[in-house]
Amino acid sequence: MLGMCVVFAFLCILIVCMNLLRICVHAAKLDEVKKEPVAPVAAAVPAVDEKAIVAAIATALHEKN
Repeated sequence: MLGMCVVFAFLCILIVCMNLLRICVHAAKLDEVKKEPVAPVAAAVPAVDEKAIVAAIATALHEKN
């Protein structure tokens, strides 16, 4: 019975500490995510011939078998 009481007390202390940490992090504004402008993915990738890629994959699969 004493073992269960120790575990229960530990869990209660853990919950209280986690709630205090959550309050401190929120008060310090450490939980806000800064949004940075992101360039479109299509503009970052150079133009590639998709048919050539499909042909290369098909050739690799055909040679594997």
